[in-house]
Amino acid sequence: MPSLDFNCDLGEGCGQDAAIAPHISSASIACGAHAGDASTMREAVALCLAHGVAIGAHPSFEDREHFGRRELVLPATQIHALVARQVASLASICAEAGARLHHVKPHGALYNLAARDRGVAGAIADAVRGSDPTLMLYGLANSELTAAGEAAGLRVAHEAFAERAYDADGRLAPRGTPGAVIEGFDDALAQVRDFVRDGIVFARDGSRVPIRADTLCLHGDRADAAEFARGLRAALEAEGVSVHVPGNGA
Repeated sequence: MPSLDFNCDLGEGCGQDAAIAPHISSASIACGAHAGDASTMREAVALCLAHGVAIGAHPSFEDREHFGRRELVLPATQIHALVARQVASLASICAEAGARLHHVKPHGALYNLAARDRGVAGAIADAVRGSDPTLMLYGLANSELTAAGEAAGLRVAHEAFAERAYDADGRLAPRGTPGAVIEGFDDALAQVRDFVRDGIVFARDGSRVPIRADTLCLHGDRADAAEFARGLRAALEAEGVSVHVPGNGA
């Protein structure tokens, strides 16, 4: 039976967290840099505990104005520090609630930069290892970030995206370019089926790109994120996919 983690971003102030949480197996929670604060982190952690969802930190560039989706040029030391600080913030809130972190997944521009920049990827991996070497690192499949995590001795989850288009190099199509976001549920589901059945994704130019999918991402800031979450979970189970958290052996 094929298996897949189903991850969604929570705590970003989009108002759908309670409707999304029952359908996912792991969540990446905004840590106050691109969105959220201590209160929203506590609410998201409580939702995860209520629904048996694994908890992850979602650190980003400190850029709320652009929702963490503007690429910033920072030295590796600053990237290390901002990741470590955000992970520690959520870990403290988890400890208050009797929970613990499962993973770290960078957000937005930081995620995409780490996918292609070895220095940024290494700084993130080192920050995660320094925070807690048992944490998993989630990163774009077959990217510099997953390679850096493996080199640092971390457990790594290669991530694929349900409703983002890909280019022929295996990277996500940049937001704002034609077709970068997959709007229709049926099209997103077809892409997920390609991940699961054939280990490939069709890029925007029509080429077949091999992809490893340990974890599937749905963006929680979509207007229809709750509907997508419910529909994708039902479709995965109908396809015979075991939805569970990577690293838990379930």
